[in-house]
Amino acid sequence: MLNIIDNELTQLQNDANSRHSQFKKINDHPIFDLPFRSFFISAVGISVISLLIWIAFLHGQISLFNQGLNATVWHIHEMLFGFGATVAVGFLLTAVQTWTNKPSIKGSPVIALLSLWLLVRIFLLVNQPLFIYMAIALQLTWWLIVITVFSRLVISAKNSRNYVFIPLLTTLMILNVGVLILDTLGHTDIALHFARTAVLMFGLLMGILGGRVIPFFTSAATQVKATSSPSWVTPLLLATSISGISVFFVGQFISLPFTPAALMICAGILHILRLSFWHSKATLSQPLLWSLHLSYLSLAIGLLLLGSSYLHTFILFSDALHMITIGAMGLMIIAMMSRVSLGHTGRRLQPNKWVAVSFALLFSAAIARVFLPMLGHVQLAWDLSALAWLLAGCIFLVIYTPILAKARK
Repeated sequence: MLNIIDNELTQLQNDANSRHSQFKKINDHPIFDLPFRSFFISAVGISVISLLIWIAFLHGQISLFNQGLNATVWHIHEMLFGFGATVAVGFLLTAVQTWTNKPSIKGSPVIALLSLWLLVRIFLLVNQPLFIYMAIALQLTWWLIVITVFSRLVISAKNSRNYVFIPLLTTLMILNVGVLILDTLGHTDIALHFARTAVLMFGLLMGILGGRVIPFFTSAATQVKATSSPSWVTPLLLATSISGISVFFVGQFISLPFTPAALMICAGILHILRLSFWHSKATLSQPLLWSLHLSYLSLAIGLLLLGSSYLHTFILFSDALHMITIGAMGLMIIAMMSRVSLGHTGRRLQPNKWVAVSFALLFSAAIARVFLPMLGHVQLAWDLSALAWLLAGCIFLVIYTPILAKARK
């Protein structure tokens, strides 16, 4: 009898050791070494899936939105937060290690964050009230963990230059959760207003990050020094952008004697002025550079179009907004992911030739989505822009998934 019990205990111990070994193997897999690897792949994957579902819905092929979230709210939420915010967080939680010289999360914490993120996507796709409430709770938890990890690192390192990302991430969290709660309570118009405000917040984030890295990358990779714009440009741009976002947000709830049109147009002009000092022509032979310059230009054009939409009925605000979501956000995100995926895995910054094609596809998607509706081709605009994004996303996944899943060279 004792021998039988002893054998059973030995077997249980062996099983436990085996499970521990398997978990350790997963935990130590290169794809969970810093957040950028798994977050980049997952974010692009969900953008492809979400767009396929969205286009199928627009063509009447599926019906997932009879209850729960409004279809448009679901679409903008998944592209903004399922895709855009996930990439931004993956980048920030990776870059903060360089900024502070302190180790960021890896292994189990990354797996936990990714699991929360995946459950949110599934629950929102189920799109029933109980699952939406669970998604809201998990999404809030995800944001709180992200902000806590980032804040702890920059504050402990007294890295004051990057404190600005703490209120930015917090604002995005509030907008993200607000979109879901408001639409669930039946306030779809306000939920969409929160989502559009989040797009403008992403524009602010891109302006800050782009202003830092684009001239630096340009100077490092070309023989031409990307000079800084006059000292007054950046603080004026920051003040103008924040003011424009504030006026836009408040204008939904309080009748103001003015619109954010002038502030948006001014911000667009300041972005162009800033870009003019970065010697964009010197980047034309390097896709990882010209794509960033083109995305920054798209941000400027998007703001000019948004401001103009208040002045001319020919330009719809919702159409103009896609110049930022696709041309600026989409292109800058894919370009930055392409660069980070090579640089942070120890590879040379020489992308596959198809990567340049993906950049061109994304810019083409923005042009189609923004300008074809002005000519009366709304459905064609949706289809062509979605197709171009899908092709660009698939190119990224095919090229970079093997790179991100392997150990650093």
